[in-house]
Amino acid sequence: MPSLYRRAAVVGLLPLFLLTACGAGAGTGKGSGAVTADAVAADGAPLKIDTSPDQKRVRAEKVDAIAARVPEAIRSGGELSAGITGDGIPPLSFLADDDSTVIGVESDVAQLVADVLGLRLRLDRTSWENLFLAVKSGKDHVGFSNITVTEERKDIYDFATYRVDQLAWETGKDSKLTQIKQASDIAGLKVAVGAGTNQEKILLDWDERNKKAGLKPIEVQYYQRPADYYLALKSGRIDVYFGPNPTSAYHAAVSGDTKIVGTLSGGGESIQGLIAAMTQKGNGLVQPVSDALNTVIENGKYAEVLKRWGLSNEAIPASQVNPPGLPRPKK
Repeated sequence: MPSLYRRAAVVGLLPLFLLTACGAGAGTGKGSGAVTADAVAADGAPLKIDTSPDQKRVRAEKVDAIAARVPEAIRSGGELSAGITGDGIPPLSFLADDDSTVIGVESDVAQLVADVLGLRLRLDRTSWENLFLAVKSGKDHVGFSNITVTEERKDIYDFATYRVDQLAWETGKDSKLTQIKQASDIAGLKVAVGAGTNQEKILLDWDERNKKAGLKPIEVQYYQRPADYYLALKSGRIDVYFGPNPTSAYHAAVSGDTKIVGTLSGGGESIQGLIAAMTQKGNGLVQPVSDALNTVIENGKYAEVLKRWGLSNEAIPASQVNPPGLPRPKK
């Protein structure tokens, strides 16, 4: 998922942090210079969101047996370099109130992994496209940026899963669209989607199915930033935006301008999509990363992080290495 949403587009929304899946209302409060918001987590418990740079992240203890299996070239440097698209949309990865510190669920999970591996975490802010190049070249040891496991990507990278992947159809609040469940529901619509994303692949596959069935083709539109998608929705230039569920749910809740009319697995209809940490293929890091994730899943630290960001309903029971991913595009 590309995350190129500028800080200016979200700064007015942050004090109202609320996910539609979390239920009722939000208010704001301040303490020790931190901007916070009250919301309700998926389990109904109060949720306090802190957008200050001092995150007081959930931390984990080093596990020597796992740390010892980190490749020597990485272990000797004492640092885990994690590529992340940090100027994105809450609650995944975005900038804190200082406009420079990366915060969100992705950086929090990366911190847990680094802790178990006994390494300092260095977050490397980069674009979506450069993230893949940085991991492939070894510049970054791991990518944490809402990356879906796909069969094509597994040719080049290794993956350790840590969340389920859900996508959402988001439309204007006054749109006549009420539900999108299948390909025929989008026939003839103007749809915005991020270029190079898994949702784009699903969208184009649905469009091909519609055309073969004699239905109207969709009109796909691409924009540079999510802020542009939302402006296009508001102005009526597009009918629907197809993007990651956490960010779309957040936007719909805090803006009041849009609504969610359907969700879909990031793996399409054939498989439950999975979000994973991405490492260089065959360099030996992915198993320690997966072991670290399983450690924090078992000791509860992982659940604390997801609950902190209102994403408890995206939890997985265990991390897997290179599970079945989004199928290859049909030729």
